[in-house]
Amino acid sequence: MRFIDSHCHLDFPELSSDLARYITNANAVGVCGFVIPGVSLAQSQKLLTFKQEHAGCYIAVGLHPYFITQHQSHHFDALAQYAHEHQGDLVAIGECGIDATCEQLTYQQSLFQQHIQLANALKLPLIIHHRQSHHYIAQAFKQTPPLYGGVIHAFSGSLQQANYYIAKGFKLGVGGTISYERANKTKAVFATVALQHLLLETDSPSMPLFGHQGQINLPERVVDVFKYLCQLRHETPSDIAQQLYDSSCTLFRI
Repeated sequence: MRFIDSHCHLDFPELSSDLARYITNANAVGVCGFVIPGVSLAQSQKLLTFKQEHAGCYIAVGLHPYFITQHQSHHFDALAQYAHEHQGDLVAIGECGIDATCEQLTYQQSLFQQHIQLANALKLPLIIHHRQSHHYIAQAFKQTPPLYGGVIHAFSGSLQQANYYIAKGFKLGVGGTISYERANKTKAVFATVALQHLLLETDSPSMPLFGHQGQINLPERVVDVFKYLCQLRHETPSDIAQQLYDSSCTLFRI
């Protein structure tokens, strides 16, 4: 079985000390692709070199809402120019979105709409971060409809919200959250929606699975996420793995 980690930050410093081993270990359990989102202008501009140095890595560029105070007014214009210049090297626009636990919400909303416009212009999917912000994202979609879908990273919402995103052409990111007992609502959604609307992700080095709290998360653990998902589904593990792999390849044109 082959797997793609549809959302991991392999370029983050927490993984840099032993990155080659982490990638090798992931490859050994069938993880053959890694989608690495951008979070800032400077980091996004370094991802092309990172991609060239590490086989199986696919990149996106974006300004993450968590770092909203670091994004200066000219950063998006520079990011957009870079994206246009390197369009053929990108598989998505993001990580972008709205985080209601962070400040400058109006600026976040404006920046998110610009990301949607950029994705539409480049005919690319979006990688969307959300936190207490599904209603804000829906408002942005109404004002600037995304034309090429994408993935709702680390989806945690209701079945109604899941169906809303699916109707807009989005996949739902399935991560380590489902390893926790308390995640009953999220697990119920992933057990219910059609399999083709799901993708696997780790968010390495963040979002450790149950039993690994306090440790850095690793891309090899996307296989553990897969095993937890299999417990929720009625399809065979081989069919689940194949559909998840195919969905990642189709969305990101891998």
